Amino acid sequence: MPALLAVALTLAAAIDAAAPSPAPAPAVPGIETAFRRMYELRFVDARSEIASYRQSHPDDPLGAATEAASYLFEQFNREGVLTSAFFLDDDRFLGGIEGDPDPALSTAFLTANERARTMASDRTKSHPDDPDALFVLTLADGMEGDFEALIGKHQLRALSLIRSAEKTGTRLLALRADAHDAYVALGAANYVIGSLPVYKRFFLWFGAVRGDRQRGMDQLQMAAERGHYLRPYAMALLALAAEREGRFDLARTLFADLSREFPANAVFAREHALAEARKD
Repeated sequence: MPALLAVALTLAAAIDAAAPSPAPAPAVPGIETAFRRMYELRFVDARSEIASYRQSHPDDPLGAATEAASYLFEQFNREGVLTSAFFLDDDRFLGGIEGDPDPALSTAFLTANERARTMASDRTKSHPDDPDALFVLTLADGMEGDFEALIGKHQLRALSLIRSAEKTGTRLLALRADAHDAYVALGAANYVIGSLPVYKRFFLWFGAVRGDRQRGMDQLQMAAERGHYLRPYAMALLALAAEREGRFDLARTLFADLSREFPANAVFAREHALAEARKD
């Protein structure tokens, strides 16, 4: 059963057929800073930024979603998820972490994520086509899908979240085709499902879940080039996928760029060094 899952493949049709989008949504400074702190592995500082944002924007579900992301990324860092040691080990990449996760981080993530989902759902009751609320719902289901597949190792629950994120993401991309962060979830799902053994993909086929490794990498490339909050995450996923494909030149380039942008992130620096040491 795949990890790093969120949106299933039928989202692609919505992306290809999406209507012209309005001007891109402006960056939210507090959220922007919080995500940067996460990519610097400064999770406590990220949550300090998020707390300030939530205090001044108590009705914005993006604050709660960003808080959830901080706990999920911290758990990923603790378990070494965004590393070649994880991605190049099929048992871990396709089956989840070894051992038990940190229970405090897991509880904090699930609590914040459910708060974000509830706030966004309430907003869509009066404004069904609110793209900001739909983005949070897609993000919440995508993150929880990642959590259940990689951390909790509850595969059926992860699949259910894929389908939910697919439905919401389809609506989001029909309204705002420039929501390039959505390509992160779509690309990860495509790539990981496409990496599964044939017999496992056969059973997923009956659940209308497909997979295509190259398409997944193309979609991650889109997010890595044009994404916003999740752009560095997309770059890291694309680099690690490239290593699985033996494309170490691409991995070296991406990790070099990440290391320059986030010099405080020792993981990016270490993965850059490892990619440099590998030969195509």
